[in-house]
Amino acid sequence: MKEKLVITVNGERYDIDVEQEITLLEFLRENLFLTGTKHGCGEGECGACTVIMNGRAVNSCLIPVMKCFDSEIQTIEGLASGNTLHPLQQSFIDNGAIQCGFCTPGMIMSAKALIDENPDPTSEDIKEALAGNICRCTGYIKIEEAILEAAEKMRNGKHYG
Repeated sequence: MKEKLVITVNGERYDIDVEQEITLLEFLRENLFLTGTKHGCGEGECGACTVIMNGRAVNSCLIPVMKCFDSEIQTIEGLASGNTLHPLQQSFIDNGAIQCGFCTPGMIMSAKALIDENPDPTSEDIKEALAGNICRCTGYIKIEEAILEAAEKMRNGKHYG
């Protein structure tokens, strides 16, 4: 059964009828065609589906879309400014923190939520923030280095480019 959903995604407000039993992940991928948010385990264990909801990193596979009524959602597609990547995106590239890339959007969104809350995170802060994100390709060292570098650039006012 469809129900009206009012939601803001990446700064754009939607007033749309959706199947009320779908998850936020399904809504993003199937209704808005924002496929950067990945479907991994579907149980909130891997972090591939991480988005920012009202300022907090959340597993979109666990959230019924109707619980998002009047919420603000940010996905990986909402980070870049035109053709200029967000400092986190650029830093992941520059530091070789991307291998297969499947986990990368969730990692970046978890890192963004951390830096938004704590602009000067320690290695321990990063490890805690990424505890719900699994990467099968790396040892997380390059990911941590990328986040530390991006946080420094953002503190120094280099938000894009």
